Amino acid sequence: MAEPLLKITNLHAEIAEDGTEILKGVDLELNAGEIHAIMGPNGSGKSTLSKVVSGHPAYEVTDGEVLFRGESVLDMEPDERARAGIFLAFQYPVEIPGVSVANFMRTALSAKRGEEVDVFDFQEELEARMEMLDMDPAFALRSVNEGFSGGEKKRNEILQLAMLEPVLAVMDETDSGLDIDALKIVTAGINKIKAERPDMAVLLITHYQRMLNYITPDVVHVMVDGRIIRSGGAELALELEERGYDWVREEVTA
Repeated sequence: MAEPLLKITNLHAEIAEDGTEILKGVDLELNAGEIHAIMGPNGSGKSTLSKVVSGHPAYEVTDGEVLFRGESVLDMEPDERARAGIFLAFQYPVEIPGVSVANFMRTALSAKRGEEVDVFDFQEELEARMEMLDMDPAFALRSVNEGFSGGEKKRNEILQLAMLEPVLAVMDETDSGLDIDALKIVTAGINKIKAERPDMAVLLITHYQRMLNYITPDVVHVMVDGRIIRSGGAELALELEERGYDWVREEVTA
């Protein structure tokens, strides 16, 4: 049997600043090409998990292991993890005034490939990706996220996803702050990229079923109090939408 693309074992992590434990023994296996959704109430540790996997310095791993393609990433810096193929789409993307989307993207792409990307080749690639995602080319001239609407910020994340071509895309509450029209546009972009690159795995962090109306997960996990307490198919998300999270807690503690 093929080795999982991502294997998380008994992962414990705390906030580095004050030692508050957030993750209390997460186990997860994700194979190439699969889409996994992690759902759960506020404060359950979903976003922390996404940041720990990508190497955010605000968190310290105190126990457990995260293997990506069979190798531990815990001693790798965030940029090393990104070059290895792990991409994180932020819940709240930061603004970078004075740096255009195009310049940011070319710099990121050059860093990932380990060599400077030819400006003409880059422009051609960027325009092709923006056309695929139905984006106005003028978008590339704007400063990164400065003055962007919530939907534009998330579309910028999806454009990065399309350009950087990661092996694993971790999407931290990509649906946060989106109205229904923006949600359709963003999820359509993810589906286009996934159709083009079927081996790319996706770890979707979300509160709600609504994003899963447009992206069908292979596996849905329920995270509560820093642990995954239940996993199932796409129908589990529908049940959570209808019944909330309390019944899952009660079943686990019964």
